[in-house]
Amino acid sequence: MNKRRFRADDPERKAWQDAEKILSSIGLEQGMVFVDVGCGEGYFALPASRRVGPGGEVYAVDINAEAVAHLQEQAKNEGLRNLSAEAREAEATVVCEGCADIVFFGIDLHDFADPKKVIQNAKKMLKPSGRLVDLDWKDISMDVGPPAEIRFPVAKAKNLIESAGFRILSVQDAGPYHYLIIAGN
Repeated sequence: MNKRRFRADDPERKAWQDAEKILSSIGLEQGMVFVDVGCGEGYFALPASRRVGPGGEVYAVDINAEAVAHLQEQAKNEGLRNLSAEAREAEATVVCEGCADIVFFGIDLHDFADPKKVIQNAKKMLKPSGRLVDLDWKDISMDVGPPAEIRFPVAKAKNLIESAGFRILSVQDAGPYHYLIIAGN
C-alpha cells in the first residue's frame, strides 16, 4: 500500500477536505464531547478542540505513537487544554462510557483490524443522544487515499454500522473523494 500521510496542517489536503466545514456539518458545537478514533496527527481533533471550547472535551486515539506525539505537541503549543491524545489500539479503546456527543472515524474505518469491534466500542462511548460519524473514501478511482480494494463502499460501511445497533440518520457527499455517514442509537 502506498498511502501518503498528510500532516494536520497540510494545505493541499484542505483543498479537498475542509475539516472545519465537515465538523460544522456534523453539528459539533461548544461544550460537546468529541472522540476522534484514528486521529493521526490531529487533522480533525485540533479544530474540534477549538470548536468545542474550554467547556467541551476532545479525546483522540491512534495506534501511531509518533502521530499522537505530534498532536500532543501541537495541542500544547496552541494551549488546547481540552484535548487528550493517546497512542492506543482502537479495538481495545473505550475512553469513557456514555459521555460522547460524537464518535468520529476520519477516513480510517477500513484501517482497523476489527472494524466491527471499533464500532461496538463507539456505541459504548456515546451518550443515548450521541452520533457516530464515519467520513470515508468513495469507491472511485483517484490519485489519493488507500487502494480501492480496501476501501469500504457506502453499503459495506452502513451494514457494519447498522449491525452494531445504530440507525443511519443520513448519508451525504463530503467533497470530491469522501462520503459521510451519520448514525444514532
